[in-house]
Amino acid sequence: MEPRVDSAAVAERLTGVIGPRATTARGVLDQHGQSESYYRALPPDIVVFPETTAEVVEIVKLCAGSGMPIVPFGAGTSLEGNASAVAGGVCIDFARMNKVLAVHDSDMNVVVQPGITRKQLNAELRGTGLFFPIDPGADASIGGMTSTRASGTMAVRYGTMKDNVMAVEVVLADGRVIRTSRRARKSAAGYDLTRLFVGAEGTLGVITEITLKLHPLPQAISAAVCSFDTLHNAIDTAIGIIQAAVPVARVELLDDVMMRGISGYAKLGYREAPTLFFEFHGSESAVAEQAEVVQAIAAEHGGRGFEWAKAPEDRSRLWHARDNTLYAGLGLRPGARAVITDVCVPISRLAECLTDTRKDADEHGFTAPIVGHVGDGNFHMLILVDPARPEEIDGAKALQARMVARAIAMDGTCTGEHGIGLGKIDYLADELGEAVDIMRSIKTALDPQGLMNPGKIFAGARP
Repeated sequence: MEPRVDSAAVAERLTGVIGPRATTARGVLDQHGQSESYYRALPPDIVVFPETTAEVVEIVKLCAGSGMPIVPFGAGTSLEGNASAVAGGVCIDFARMNKVLAVHDSDMNVVVQPGITRKQLNAELRGTGLFFPIDPGADASIGGMTSTRASGTMAVRYGTMKDNVMAVEVVLADGRVIRTSRRARKSAAGYDLTRLFVGAEGTLGVITEITLKLHPLPQAISAAVCSFDTLHNAIDTAIGIIQAAVPVARVELLDDVMMRGISGYAKLGYREAPTLFFEFHGSESAVAEQAEVVQAIAAEHGGRGFEWAKAPEDRSRLWHARDNTLYAGLGLRPGARAVITDVCVPISRLAECLTDTRKDADEHGFTAPIVGHVGDGNFHMLILVDPARPEEIDGAKALQARMVARAIAMDGTCTGEHGIGLGKIDYLADELGEAVDIMRSIKTALDPQGLMNPGKIFAGARP
């Protein structure tokens, strides 16, 4: 690791740029070194709160001239240490850059600053008849979701961030500002730079503006829950729904361990068995038709107790429980931390991958609830460990390594939506081989000093 830059001198110069919105207060630094992950806190040396792209440019230029690392920060919900300040440096917190800049309702798109959260965005869109559907569970910032290529519960119908980001404005490592695309719905103009920055985890530049696709609010929404005696039957149901081309908006799997956690957390009264949660969007007749087809497919695979949740308050209660599976899972072992990991495989291999992973966790004595976005082959495991027992953390990491190896062997990926961050650096080369060298070349070309969110994605990065 290169020696640390004189952070006090940089902080003084940053104060000259944005005044008291540059801080070295210990409490603020510690807050920005933490996340929902189990990784140890890695705080920055300075936190800044810019309000404009012009201020970000000045901050980046100052850091580039001082050799100071730069770590973009959204809502801090990353699960792979994506925003950890591995080499210290300046954390750029976008909390004050949280505005909707333009709503183009006729074109069904919106331009936003990176600090706005998905819930804030949809609140701003009320009255337009449009909404932004990407829902990773947490109320993450749009900038963070863009940087990690997030997806979530509605990706099976609406796609992921890579499908819904039309353009980004980026401040590069040398302070130049570029816009990757215009607002046209399609383009064949040059390289697809938008998708280069979507999922780059802040390693190539600092995103300061995002243009997003919007979708019409559905006329009708309903939800349903159905339990199964086995994981295999639940997954076969999900696969059957996708192969039948039912345009279901959400199809989420909670295994029996997670349902036990949900039972204690939300008191929903459902069976502690593998369970599918569905949501249907469309006209009244389309929603009814979708639900009938899904109920029939579930029945073919032994589905039990197909229950409706049509009223908004009932749907809200159901999805609130689903969105809080982290806390529900942690309730299964009070005082534990969760090693949270995800993989994604072709749906034809999902049942095998998920059931083998469940068996592996059980055989090694881990309480490890599973939740999956099974409509697109993605599932997550929360491996509960005692943070004071290193052997448990080592065992959890070994379990994760086997889970990832299993997924890659099935032509899947080591991460469906969490990103590489710190936690999955070792798996990227296993998955993509020499393609990682190309990624590294792009990183070097755009960030020759290695200042942009160092230590992420690549082994042997700056720190």
